[in-house]
Amino acid sequence: MADDNTMEIDEPGSPTQAGAQSGAPEAKVGDMQTHAKATAVRSIEGWIIMVTNVHEEADEEALHDKFADFGEIKNLHLNLDRRSGYVKGYALIEYPTLQEARAAIDGADQTKLLDQTINVDFAFVRPPPGKGGNNNSNNKGGSGGRPRGGRSGRSRSRSPDASKDREDEA
Repeated sequence: MADDNTMEIDEPGSPTQAGAQSGAPEAKVGDMQTHAKATAVRSIEGWIIMVTNVHEEADEEALHDKFADFGEIKNLHLNLDRRSGYVKGYALIEYPTLQEARAAIDGADQTKLLDQTINVDFAFVRPPPGKGGNNNSNNKGGSGGRPRGGRSGRSRSRSPDASKDREDEA
């Protein structure tokens, strides 16, 4: 009965250490590098890639046909604009393994989908050392660098009709 309730937990450490301990094919740190040299991070269930510059008339079938060649697609999200019904311009695709996600990134980045060049990279990343994150010495403590208390110096935006209302009152 205790075996039914156990949860599989990834081993801590670098990807090569975890792969060697679990007996799975070794994941290289280079496989986890994005185009901007940030390190990809695995989501809870798999490796998620983000496809940007997706044509507004693309559909899930077109994306599935293009990306199924690189491995088993666990999940595919193609968000639509509520008003127009067209694609918002990006898609999220989840693969079970790092190798499949890396193959999709390498194979589909800067290729055409419905006559439009798409960009493909990891969706979740850890920034490269020294490029932001929580280790920044300029961090002001949770307020995003804004001074505490009072307003930030910017006035609130007004609706286009607000100026007419003020003129009518005067």
